[in-house]
Amino acid sequence: MKVEYKVQPILCSAQPIRYDSSLCVGCNRCVSVCQCDILMPAKEGGTPIVMYPGECYYCGACVMACPTPGAIELRHPLMNQAKFIPVKD
Repeated sequence: MKVEYKVQPILCSAQPIRYDSSLCVGCNRCVSVCQCDILMPAKEGGTPIVMYPGECYYCGACVMACPTPGAIELRHPLMNQAKFIPVKD
């Protein structure tokens, strides 16, 4: 039995996961380990689809499961990228 999905990604200002299509092999390991279920499987070797980007909680499981270094980039929100600089006396 063949299952076919007809869905569209939810638009969101957050873009937590970015794929490099030249490196991604379409193995869908990231889809199977995603704890938030925000990814949909790739079609025949393509990159997976980030369906619900606002639901990502930046655990990094997708990046760690990927067999190809650099194929997935996890980008934290700007407010989480802040660095504290010590105040000089």
